[in-house]
Amino acid sequence: MTSTERIQAAAKAGSLLPAAADNITAFLNAGLPAWVAASIDELVAKQAWAELNDRFYRYLEFGTGGMRGRTIGVVPVAAETGLLNAAGSPEHAAVGANMLNDFTLIRAVVGLFRYTQKHLQSRGDVARPKLVIAHDVRHFSRHFCELAASTWTRLGGEAFIFDGPRPTPQLSFSVRWLKAHSGAVITASHNPPHDNGFKAYFDDGAQVVPPHDKGIVGEVNAVPLSELAGFLDIRLAGVTTLGREADDAYLAVATQAAIDPSVFRKTKLKVVFTNIHGTGGVHSLPLLLHAGCDVTAVPEQLNFDARFPTVKSPNPENAEALARAVALADKEGAEVVVATDPDADRMGCAVRNRAGKMELLTGNQIGALLTDYRLTKYKELGWIPPQGSQSVAIVNTFVTTQLQDAIGRGHGVKVIKTLTGFKWIAAKIRGYEDKLRAAMGTGFDYDGTPFAQRARLLQQHSTFYAFGTEESYGYLPNDSLRDKDGNSACLMFAEVCAWAKSRGLTVPEYLDEIFLQNGFFLEGVINLYYEGASGNAKIKRILETYRANPPKAFGDVGVVKFQDFGRERIVDADGETIPSQDLYVVTLSNGYSFAARGSGTEPKMKFYLFASEKVAGAAELPAVKAHVRATLDALNKLIEADARRRAES
Repeated sequence: MTSTERIQAAAKAGSLLPAAADNITAFLNAGLPAWVAASIDELVAKQAWAELNDRFYRYLEFGTGGMRGRTIGVVPVAAETGLLNAAGSPEHAAVGANMLNDFTLIRAVVGLFRYTQKHLQSRGDVARPKLVIAHDVRHFSRHFCELAASTWTRLGGEAFIFDGPRPTPQLSFSVRWLKAHSGAVITASHNPPHDNGFKAYFDDGAQVVPPHDKGIVGEVNAVPLSELAGFLDIRLAGVTTLGREADDAYLAVATQAAIDPSVFRKTKLKVVFTNIHGTGGVHSLPLLLHAGCDVTAVPEQLNFDARFPTVKSPNPENAEALARAVALADKEGAEVVVATDPDADRMGCAVRNRAGKMELLTGNQIGALLTDYRLTKYKELGWIPPQGSQSVAIVNTFVTTQLQDAIGRGHGVKVIKTLTGFKWIAAKIRGYEDKLRAAMGTGFDYDGTPFAQRARLLQQHSTFYAFGTEESYGYLPNDSLRDKDGNSACLMFAEVCAWAKSRGLTVPEYLDEIFLQNGFFLEGVINLYYEGASGNAKIKRILETYRANPPKAFGDVGVVKFQDFGRERIVDADGETIPSQDLYVVTLSNGYSFAARGSGTEPKMKFYLFASEKVAGAAELPAVKAHVRATLDALNKLIEADARRRAES
């Protein structure tokens, strides 16, 4: 039997999903390189039907973080592996409609180009579509970057790339700096080494949101497989490589993340930094050193490495990923550890407590500390009124700690909640920018206006974005770029640590001050991983049963409110409608709450738990902390058990 006949037989027998069989056949008939058919033949010969289902049951879709998927299959294939390069990368990215490979990447680039071109034409703009591309250190990242740039220029556009790995926030800034029409980053953030991704950005330097995301997906889906072979040969003759000037421009803006740089000179903060083999070392180290910190980098994690060999996962929110940095901090007597993920858009940290032990902070706690400090400093420096203002906003997501909301209210500023994903925070910033541009009239240079002056104008005519954060270790200091920035976050958090030190406090003691003022808040998270086609069905079952049969109670704690963001009209503090999404917020009878959603970037179902209790005084705080932790742990187990039952129902 031929492979095609075996595929048809497997589909008839139910071993292959109908969609997978159709997509495999389409790949075999698309005139793609010979190694593609050889790879499929090998998987068919092995009867690796589950692998073929996972690779071909759908085409990669744009989620909250663009499209992201495996580049290396679970089942190894000789035709793909070929000769490993020095970094351990296979010769070819794995074949599959649901994989990140040359073919799905080219489809994404062609779709993005055609949408961008049509968008320009709809405005009467005849410019050549301009694209900036950055990439991280992952397997195939440089190859995908060059392939994307080559494809874009062959379609008739202008493409700009960097001379090596660069962080996601620099891409966001560079789109605005070059006045480009689109941007892209080749990265899978902190995912495992076998993954990579393609994040699309629009002309404001932010990830695409409706209607652009759906428009791009429509264009991508319209690209036939038969068109892809014509772009596989990489040609870089028409591609511009960005030099030192681009780095200096980004660093100049990232430096502005420090509100009161004088605090560094007062304290000589001792910092240990790790980029966990990723792009953070390009800019985070210079930022910290230039600020005046005494910085030591983790030497064995400083070099780029797609395998991330010293960690189980290159995720700075995990204690294991920071273990070497914490050990080095103990050896050097450092007061803080800061770490960035592979594309340096996230930052995690550990701080030394009064007992002399290093203590990891959550993304919610880091965000709360930054929020309180920055609003306090803005008031001290006269950037915002002492009593606050509803023309000043902090922005976070519905799955971020409510402690930040309490801090914002305490400072008298507006608190904006968005859907998960920093693109929604960036969309709010764009709205504030557009309102100021309309007030100032044509010819107003938004980015060219000094930041302090822009802040005043925004408060007079629009809303000044003071700070934004999300629970998953993402922070954005200002509106000069439009995605979370791990480099700036390292500098911002070092400033908080230096300020606390100047007051004779440890960072955990500063956090306790915030609790005493606002109440004790604690968060938890449940991640249920379900990979592949069968896993996707389980996530869908959880989401569907939550909507059809919402939970009524967890143990003796009842449900008093169930919000369905896919069915209800929900507005933010600006009166703007929140877009529909499969997100549920459940409020419990004890005042705790949780949110449930499917991840847009990883194959998992996520639950975010929120707890809070009032605190009468410092003496009571330890007992309140212990009670809240015990209560939240019990709820965590009940919510997870219920979700697992729904997944298998």
